[in-house]
Amino acid sequence: MPHKTRAGRNRTLTVSEDEVPDLERFILSADDIKASFRDDCIVNADLIDCIDAIPDGYFDLIIIDPPYNLDKDFHGKRFSSMKATDYEDYLRSWFFRVCDKLAPDGSLYMCGDWKCTSSMQRVIEERLTLMNRITWQREKGRGAKSNWKNAMEDIWFAVKNPNDYHFDVESVKMKRRVMAPYKVDGKPKDWEETESGNFRITYPSNFWDDISIPFWSMPENTDHPTQKPEKLIAKLILASSKPGDKIFDPFLGSGTTAVVAQKLGRHFCGIEINREYCLWAAKRLINSRGDNSIQGYADGVFWERHTFGEQKAN
Repeated sequence: MPHKTRAGRNRTLTVSEDEVPDLERFILSADDIKASFRDDCIVNADLIDCIDAIPDGYFDLIIIDPPYNLDKDFHGKRFSSMKATDYEDYLRSWFFRVCDKLAPDGSLYMCGDWKCTSSMQRVIEERLTLMNRITWQREKGRGAKSNWKNAMEDIWFAVKNPNDYHFDVESVKMKRRVMAPYKVDGKPKDWEETESGNFRITYPSNFWDDISIPFWSMPENTDHPTQKPEKLIAKLILASSKPGDKIFDPFLGSGTTAVVAQKLGRHFCGIEINREYCLWAAKRLINSRGDNSIQGYADGVFWERHTFGEQKAN
């Protein structure tokens, strides 16, 4: 399995040919889970070929990062953009069957960009109740010359039953720097003084500007073209699941959902059609055993980008 020659400080994950046999032991096929489904698995298969092998109502949380409505090469497996109506039909071809796997009190998140997010909203509402739209700042890449630079993505938050679902806001609080500290009787009001600066613990909103896209110096980085940061997925998992809960990612990619679930004490199942991505995911899972650190998450709170806490979490 050839890979790029990288600088010595580049920590991007690679898999050598010698590692493949050992990693393949951690990857199941569609036939494997049809014979016996189990937790904590990576399945190398087309979603449609194996979705029926998963019990209905099984997962407490589902996180979906499907191909957006763009021309994209996923290391040899191409996805082509299409008319919005055709893209919605594509979503329907698998989304309703994925929803069947969600527990009655379960939650679902689906990632998208500006071009496909309206299609996702329409399809999700055909089966679930939408609770919110998260918009996160995806600050990476050069500017566009003939349009505004695309620096935002959406995540739709939906549930089966709006009167019965888990949401733990206390687990996803943020630690933000205080730029204009206010005092009462000479004491900080709703903030604390530390050696590294003044900070306030706050409740999160649906706009996230604290996410760093994985890059070459981060050990979580892979060559996947649309990899989501561990910090991003950690927020979804902590808010909408409990320790020991079961999490499903039907488009696992390089394995971020599985890795974060393992770090946070949840069970996982991920399906991914690209064999190379499954190998990356397996290696990331092995590497993260005994290491539950998540960049930007420390002391039970999420820190802003480029603050002491984020450096501490590395």
